[in-house]
Amino acid sequence: MNSGGDLIFSVSDFVTVCNQTLEFAYPSAVIEGELANFRISKNRWVFFDLKDETASLKFFGMVHQLPGPLEDGMTVRVQGVPRLHPQFGFSIVMQNIRPVGVGVIKRAAELLHDKLALEGLFDESRKRSLPYPPERIGLIASRESAAFADFTKILGARWGGLEIIMRDVQVQGEAAPEQIVAAITQFNAMSVLPEVLVITRGGGSAEDLQAFSDERVVRAVAASRIPVLAAIGHETDISLAELAADKRASTPSNAAEFLTPDRQAVIAGLASMQRDMGDMVHDAIMTAQLKLSGQQAVLAQNVESAFREARWRLTNTTTLLEALNPKAVLRRGYAIVRSKTVIVSDAKQLHGGDIVNIEFRDGHRQATVTEDK
Repeated sequence: MNSGGDLIFSVSDFVTVCNQTLEFAYPSAVIEGELANFRISKNRWVFFDLKDETASLKFFGMVHQLPGPLEDGMTVRVQGVPRLHPQFGFSIVMQNIRPVGVGVIKRAAELLHDKLALEGLFDESRKRSLPYPPERIGLIASRESAAFADFTKILGARWGGLEIIMRDVQVQGEAAPEQIVAAITQFNAMSVLPEVLVITRGGGSAEDLQAFSDERVVRAVAASRIPVLAAIGHETDISLAELAADKRASTPSNAAEFLTPDRQAVIAGLASMQRDMGDMVHDAIMTAQLKLSGQQAVLAQNVESAFREARWRLTNTTTLLEALNPKAVLRRGYAIVRSKTVIVSDAKQLHGGDIVNIEFRDGHRQATVTEDK
């Protein structure tokens, strides 16, 4: 303090006191203005100014805090901490930054889209199929939102019995991107992964949906080990996170329909299949019965034909045997002459005085051969 009663500070002390005063009065400030002199140094540091018609402020931050590519002339809203640097003077240390205004948000999304498209993050070849139906679902949403209620309601009505692991996050505002990225990271770090990751919220303005076109969120979706189904906004609202996801649903209800069949339709289909199978079995039995009846008729005809042929052969054989039976010959007036036990078929076999046995149809007689004449 000098003789006049004024406080005298060293430069360092004044910087310290000033920063303490700023920290007490403005621990954090949100400032909106036009982006100017935007540049990135060594792919790590971000430097830019915010200006309006009469003033300009310097800002400093980290690249990973950016929501995506930005360019001079955009209107942005920055939250940061005012600081007086010992060497570089007054500036504001950025905590987060986001474009504001429909045209600016759209332009920022276009710049990020072009950048990520060149890297192949939206290529169809990267898309993976979703399980149908899954048994274990990771859900990222706001628990208080209509989107959460719609998704879980439709999912339960259509199929039910599924395990849903919920991560409650903000789906708009400055904190939303970091919370969504953290939730995706947590799911991908689980020892037992969900089969599918669903990210959902209802519709809203471009500013409301801005978190889902944040570069950090889009890259986290693209890098997820778990297939991602994104249902963000309404059918006409397409965020960059949806383009990076494996599948996009137009609404939260539509996401539930993508993942599960309709239980009532499945039951009706099974009943119809059961009826069809019953008809098929009945037709098969009737066909088999008709075929068996035909085979039985053919078999009966074959058996009857074989029996007639056997009976005809038996009759012929019997007739033949009857014709060759010596007894039949005897009945016709013939006789069999035997000399001892040998049948005599020639007269020169006998001589005078030989005794022969003559067999007639009704008995035997002996005779003596007289001399030849």
